[in-house]
Amino acid sequence: MNNLWLITGLALLPGLGNFAGAMVAEFVRTSPRLLNLALHASSGIVIGVVAIELIPEALDNLAGWWIAVAFAAGGAAYIGTETLIVKIKPSRESGGSTEMWMIYVAVAVDLSGDGLMIGSGTAVGASLAVVLAAGQVLADFPEGYSVVANLKQNGVSRKRRIAVSLSFPLYCLGTALLAWFLLRSAPDAAKYAALSFVAGLLSVAAVEDMLVEAHEAASDNRLSALAFVGGFVLFTLVSAGLETVMASGGGSTGEKSSGIEQSGTYANAS
Repeated sequence: MNNLWLITGLALLPGLGNFAGAMVAEFVRTSPRLLNLALHASSGIVIGVVAIELIPEALDNLAGWWIAVAFAAGGAAYIGTETLIVKIKPSRESGGSTEMWMIYVAVAVDLSGDGLMIGSGTAVGASLAVVLAAGQVLADFPEGYSVVANLKQNGVSRKRRIAVSLSFPLYCLGTALLAWFLLRSAPDAAKYAALSFVAGLLSVAAVEDMLVEAHEAASDNRLSALAFVGGFVLFTLVSAGLETVMASGGGSTGEKSSGIEQSGTYANAS
């Protein structure tokens, strides 16, 4: 029961981070340049999550070819979802509904990926889940900002913009609970393969979605590159700080270490 409450709280954080960023865009004047910088920072944070947490966890506990297969599957899943969205989107004759549909579905898919990552991380260990959730809050804040900024540019009403922002946490919570229930009793190999799957999904999202949208908002400059680097550095510092705090507490790290010891056979299988 304690784990259920833990994952519920952690899964709500990315959606709340998204909502907080949305409210900043709602009540503070936005600009294409700010949108460009926010998306670069968000992309840097997402790449940091993959490079600092997800892939190292998998490399320590899973055979390399399993990581490659799971990463490829995650990337393919994102591309497939994006292709499906393009096929089912309304025609441009419907006016603003096209933009609304595309933005809403894209963010819903991203938050569902966040939930999958948090649910998988909780199945591995509480300390990992806390770090991953914190990283996604940082990434989803500028993403929420970018969502509402785009909706404002497309002429969507404030009431509808707020309603859309409030619905996003449900996607993250639903997929997190589903992933946790499916993986909590699964073999360790399945848990680390799930982390690799999410790494592939997030990598494609950062490169093909966030950065492309950033380039469309405004042309890149030196500040754009600095925002990307700053996002990566920010997550690295947050990750290191949280891991230090969790280690000093003692409880969660033991849980994580035991999972690694149990999964050593999978790493050695290669």
